[in-house]
Amino acid sequence: MNLLTAKSIKLSMPVIKPLMLYVHIPYCVHKCHYCDFNSHVRDSHDWVRYRKALLTETAAWAEQPQFSNRTVSSIFFGGGTPSLAPASLIESVISKASELFRFSDDIEISLEANPGTVDQANFRGFRESGVNRLSIGVQSLNDVELKWLERIHSGEQAVAALNAGRAAGFENINLDLMYGLPNQSLEQWFKTLDEVMRLGPEHISCYQLTVEPHTKLAAEVEKVAAQLPDDELALEFLYKTRERLAEAGYEAYEVSNFSKPGMKCRHNDGYWLYQDYIGIGAGASGKWDMGDGGVTRYSNIRKPEKYIESALLDGRAANTDEKLSKETAEAEALWQGLRRTGGISNAWFTEHFGVDIQSCFTTELAPWLERGQLIWEGDRLHLTGEGLPFADSVAEELF
Repeated sequence: MNLLTAKSIKLSMPVIKPLMLYVHIPYCVHKCHYCDFNSHVRDSHDWVRYRKALLTETAAWAEQPQFSNRTVSSIFFGGGTPSLAPASLIESVISKASELFRFSDDIEISLEANPGTVDQANFRGFRESGVNRLSIGVQSLNDVELKWLERIHSGEQAVAALNAGRAAGFENINLDLMYGLPNQSLEQWFKTLDEVMRLGPEHISCYQLTVEPHTKLAAEVEKVAAQLPDDELALEFLYKTRERLAEAGYEAYEVSNFSKPGMKCRHNDGYWLYQDYIGIGAGASGKWDMGDGGVTRYSNIRKPEKYIESALLDGRAANTDEKLSKETAEAEALWQGLRRTGGISNAWFTEHFGVDIQSCFTTELAPWLERGQLIWEGDRLHLTGEGLPFADSVAEELF
């Protein structure tokens, strides 16, 4: 595999396109059985060396021509559990990035946090470091459900975490929730959802439990059939969740994400809008447009210790990279755009790829358009409410 080097990159990128920065903190106190993210449990964390590795890698990417003169519109600290990291590490990364790149005046800087009391104690430090958006992994307010999910917090601690975030000065808070748990009824789910809405977060993410391959949960499901919702019940969860949130003033701007007006997550929306991003940290990935309409993607070494060792040498920690053809990039951009409630702009697609959507995907899209699951509204192509659950099925047709 041809790994990324400065000499191998020959690009012509317009400087007006926004750029995002993703920072991965790979450590967790406990690895939940459903989790397939790059997270690792360690008895101790070498925060000094991990910080140096992050700063070295950030500086190395800033030297690459495809990122020169770019303005960073958002930074997202994800994990793992970023709230385990000392506020000084978060501040150092933000400060270094501000030296190497231009920041937009209204830059969004998000940090994922767990509701545990240790994490809450750091909230004020994160806010003072420059973080202005907090995303708290609540998942449920039901202690029985939290135990099954192997979360290490209680429902009471989850509520306390939001209150601690407010006390620390955060005016933009997201709460992550999960539905479709074994034997969970709509009434049980709505009890959590309604209580969360009463708490008044600016943003709510609602994800259906998915049994991912190679997780502990996948192995458990093979041994003991878990009573997960069937397709009909799963659709009822989806539709009624969207109805309930809409009634409370939360806009559904993506399949699983809801916000109060003007408060959608800029960083996540940037992924669906096919914007460029640099990923730093163990297991982080990045993407940028190439001059020929294709894109390049890379992923970093996943194991923290090996990542640190590699990044500290010369700032390079990618262990895989892939150039997607123009045709594959077109399909990927369309699929990601269709996850957004507003869909994808044909004018943007044409400007980006030099060809319009219909001429690229006439055959693939025709059945969905005929069934009314996909429609054109002016310049925009989007899934209807009936078609929304089949976003991934549309993707299968495109690739």
